[in-house]
Amino acid sequence: MDKKRSKTLMLAEGGMMIALSALLSYVKIYQAPNGGSVTAGSMIPILLFSMRWGILPGLAVGASYGLLDFVLKPYFVHPLQFLLDYPLAYGALGLAGLVYIMSRDKAQIKYPIIVLGVAIAIIGRMLSHVLSGVVYFAEYAGDQNPWIYSIVYNASYLVPELLISIIVLMIIWKPIQKLMR
Repeated sequence: MDKKRSKTLMLAEGGMMIALSALLSYVKIYQAPNGGSVTAGSMIPILLFSMRWGILPGLAVGASYGLLDFVLKPYFVHPLQFLLDYPLAYGALGLAGLVYIMSRDKAQIKYPIIVLGVAIAIIGRMLSHVLSGVVYFAEYAGDQNPWIYSIVYNASYLVPELLISIIVLMIIWKPIQKLMR
């Protein structure tokens, strides 16, 4: 495939994955009281895009999705909180592009590499949300340590999202891998 067509394909896929993630974000299994939710795999399209195209395109598409998420469901207290909770947090999903780098044979990406890439990406997202929670939402912690409160709060919805993402990707990976050749 020539380079120009490849870039066009990447942009088209990125836009479709952003749209699919936005749609899936409205299918909520659990809504946390102060933000965050467990969805029907809303991160999977961004993770798949990152695994297919690499880290930098994944970071760009993830950050773009974060901006769209803010437009659709805005919550803003400070410019740095906005950066941490939207473009940086969702941009971190591009770290799943490590799968692209770690796999020598792009046609046969192994399950442990997928699990590792997805875990790193979602942990990256969680770190961004935790930092935002400690700096801007510490009053919700009450007498608790704000770091522990923020970690527990964000893990309450991101760990189930991680498990859903891994399970769904394990189920759909074989058919998708055939399409990616």
